[in-house]
This record gives sequence, structure tokens and C-alpha cells, in this order.
Amino acid sequence: MNIRPAKPEDADALAKLHIDSWKAAYKGLVPQSYLNALDYEKRAQRFRDSLEKEQLETYVAENAENILGFVILGACRDEDVDKKTTGEIWGIYLSPECWRKGIGSKLCFYAEGILKSYMYKTMVLWVFAKNFQARRFYEAMGYQLDGASKMLQPGKALEAIRYRKEILK
Repeated sequence: MNIRPAKPEDADALAKLHIDSWKAAYKGLVPQSYLNALDYEKRAQRFRDSLEKEQLETYVAENAENILGFVILGACRDEDVDKKTTGEIWGIYLSPECWRKGIGSKLCFYAEGILKSYMYKTMVLWVFAKNFQARRFYEAMGYQLDGASKMLQPGKALEAIRYRKEILK
């Protein structure tokens, strides 16, 4: 497996992986009508635009044939943190057939390494409160709840909770 920066020509594969991951991970959590309405072409165009303009720092995990997953990271977007010292994993998504094979852990460690190189001391990420599978994963990676929460609207109001990990002492 190789991890590399995403390129605009990866947009179609990223969109398929992102939507397929959402449909598998959030079934029963996010309304099915919302999941059914996710559009591969629109999502691919958003990825393509963002990657061409270098708006998102995105890295893909791939083997010789396929993109297996990706991570998006950057400065923390939250207003209640020190943006000079806090980075954020905006999302880690894997093809559902790649779950529980160590790829997510590798992407997470890779993201931590990049954010450390930017001299961020702390990393945060957001997870749906009822996404227990993701919560167990991040807790196993050393992340802890920090008490922050917010409501997101993917078809209905869902609570998201913030995890934090110190990565530089």
C-alpha cells in the first residue's frame, strides 16, 4: 500500500469511495432518503474543483489497482481552539471492503505525521455521537472526547462530538 497526495484525476474514485463509505457507515443513522440522494457526479466535481484549487489537503491510500481510502486534514476549523497549535482530521474514509484491515490506522498515523510537521501540538476530529464503530476506532488510536459537540444536518439533526489527541509535547 502507498499513501500519496490526491490529484484532480482521482476525483471520480474519491467520490465513489466517499459516497459508498457514507452509505455503509451511516445506514440507520442518517436518513436513507439523504443517502440515496448522494450524487456521484456532483461529489466528483466538488473533489475535482477543490483539488485543482488546492483547497483541501487530501491523501489517498492505494494499492496497484485502486484507491482504498483517503484522509483530508488541515488547520482546525473550530472557533474555540488555538488555530496556531491545533490541526484537524476533517475525514478518513475507506472503501467498506477495506474496513478493519489496518488502512484507516495507517492513514490516521500519516495525517498525524503531517500535522506534526506543521508544528501542531493537538489534533481534533468530529464524529457522529451514534457512530460507535468510528468512536471505537479513534479511541483505539488514542483520541479522547473533549466535551465539545455540535449539531449537523445530514437529512436530520445529528449530534457530532469532538475528539482530541496531543501529538506534540
